[in-house]
Amino acid sequence: MSLQNTTATVFRDAFGYAPVLTVKAPGRFNLIGEHTDYNDGFVLPCAIDYETVISCARRDDRKIWIIAVDYDRQHDIFSLDEPILSHADQQWSNYVRGVVKHLQRRDGNFGGADLVISGNVPKGAGLSSSAALEVAVGKALQSLYHLSVDNVALALNGQEAENQFVGCNCGIMDQLISALGKDNHALLIDCRTLGHPRGADADADADADADAGQYRSGYRQLQR
Repeated sequence: MSLQNTTATVFRDAFGYAPVLTVKAPGRFNLIGEHTDYNDGFVLPCAIDYETVISCARRDDRKIWIIAVDYDRQHDIFSLDEPILSHADQQWSNYVRGVVKHLQRRDGNFGGADLVISGNVPKGAGLSSSAALEVAVGKALQSLYHLSVDNVALALNGQEAENQFVGCNCGIMDQLISALGKDNHALLIDCRTLGHPRGADADADADADADAGQYRSGYRQLQR
């Protein structure tokens, strides 16, 4: 069963109605520029065909309800009208909470949502499953409520959530390629200015020797 079918099925089982849309965000593989994104250098990542998928719908109230398929369908619920604090027992929840909290500061014109999340970015492989989760959550709320934030802002929002709420230091590369990546293309990013002229055809760099394992994937590592 595909990730989209899985999240849609779990959504219907849990909430009793069908999701109105499904969003996704990919993991990434970096071709050039390890450890240069947080030093304002250049990087050349590409999106991969492993991803985080979220089936979602608006709620009539101001609550965010999340179900994590990959964590034995654990759930989390919190209110948009109360301070969003860290979850004491479910660290995966904090990636979602952090994204929502920081998104409120950018464009708070959204209400509650039901979210069912699953992904297939490999565990601990350094392929940025945490960034894929952060971008996917941002895209879900952006799409449900037609928020006036673009994909670069969603990437920055995810980075802020990971750095300031979750407490994992990271540069902008992972979130930016997850938000902007295109099939069969790498993306050259100037991490100082966030300029991103389109990179080379990714197939031409298939033999590049890039050490994907150097980057941590915080969301997936929690599944170990």
